[in-house]
Amino acid sequence: MAKLKTQYRCKNCDYVSASYLGRCPNCGAWNQLEKETEVAKTTSNLLTASRLITSIGNNEPKKLSEIDIKKQIRITTPFSELNRVLGGGIVPGSLVLVGGDPGIGKSTLMLQIMGSIANSHKVLYVSGEESASQIKMRAERLHISDTELLLYSETNMENIREQIVDLKPEFLVIDSIQTMNEPSQDSMVGSATQVREVTAELLKIAKIDKITVFVIGHVTKEGAIAGPKILEHMVDTVLYFEGDKHHSYRILRSVKNRFGATNEIGMFEMKEEGLSEVTNPSAVFLDERLPNSTGSAIVVSLEGTRPILADIQALVTPTAFGYAKRTTSGLDYNRVALLLAVLEKRGNLMLQNQDAFLTATGGIKLNEPAIDLAICMAVASSYKNKEIAVTDCFVGEVGLTGEIRRINNIEARVKEAATRGFKRIFVPKYNVSAKLQSHTTIEIVGVISLMEALKIEFT
Repeated sequence: MAKLKTQYRCKNCDYVSASYLGRCPNCGAWNQLEKETEVAKTTSNLLTASRLITSIGNNEPKKLSEIDIKKQIRITTPFSELNRVLGGGIVPGSLVLVGGDPGIGKSTLMLQIMGSIANSHKVLYVSGEESASQIKMRAERLHISDTELLLYSETNMENIREQIVDLKPEFLVIDSIQTMNEPSQDSMVGSATQVREVTAELLKIAKIDKITVFVIGHVTKEGAIAGPKILEHMVDTVLYFEGDKHHSYRILRSVKNRFGATNEIGMFEMKEEGLSEVTNPSAVFLDERLPNSTGSAIVVSLEGTRPILADIQALVTPTAFGYAKRTTSGLDYNRVALLLAVLEKRGNLMLQNQDAFLTATGGIKLNEPAIDLAICMAVASSYKNKEIAVTDCFVGEVGLTGEIRRINNIEARVKEAATRGFKRIFVPKYNVSAKLQSHTTIEIVGVISLMEALKIEFT
């Protein structure tokens, strides 16, 4: 009889303890340790692991100069936004995790993608949440019912493995990982143990059988994929499908990619007939901008390798209480609080008795340092009640002493601003070069400090 091993694993940070603890000693979370029982490792387990390692590469050490590499042939989809996020297309034999809030459109996205390639590649779509008839109804709404896509409603991994052996698909979709059950594990469905074991099995399927596997994972209340330390380390690519429930736009963001750039984004719009691509995100964020309004500044943000123009809006009003209120949407709260302090100390703006409300319009989330200058200019515009010229935009990181620090990929940002019709762009002085000025028609204003930028714009 196989020997059982009992331990307790934290659902938040994956810490393992031999006994139950009310509070995790590693991350400090309460009531997160979950009991799990598994079969102790045997020789057969080790042989299975060694078979996986051998299939991935040679066990014998080799000189780096002697290793031959072959260029990966990627499979492109009709969705150019998805191809960009993945680094040029789908890499055969890769394991891709797609995470997002429930109802954000993960299943719709995967059904549209797989439906578009099912006529040229064999695709098996495994659903543990919906029946085949329910998926068929959605497919008809998305106008993809005329396809060779194979549907299979099952949660038992043994049955799924049998179908994979019989059908030999090129693509496999698991919807979702939290519903899958590994019968050899004595733990409830959706637990950290089940998620880890099922993902390990899917990894072997992807690497040994050369099957491209897409795994859908729901996001917890804390904003992380269930079992994040397990899943994100094991898969090749992690994609987050983000969006605001009050907006129809969705953003597919790459946070890990072994075959391409990280933080690359693709934009989609959710419509009644499904998701459609948005090839010009800058126009979406700027179309509804009100001319001659105060508290609005345009920033050229870089998401991965893609420059996007976004509108940062600020509203500064006298506080009715003794403690000034700060509210942000789409911007990092702590970063905004720091910039408000810099504006008060270095920009001579009395903000300690002013409520400040800031937002990045369109539901986009901006978190790179290059948006600092635009945030400061929007706040100053609202505080002074002076408008910013509609043809001006800003990029630059603001330091604690008020200096404007150098940023990366300035050429791509300036080119995007010029393409969208802007006449003047404020950039860090240390980024300005003769080569940059000679390759664009837009006026480049190099500023060395926040005070200089405020003086040029508002005097």
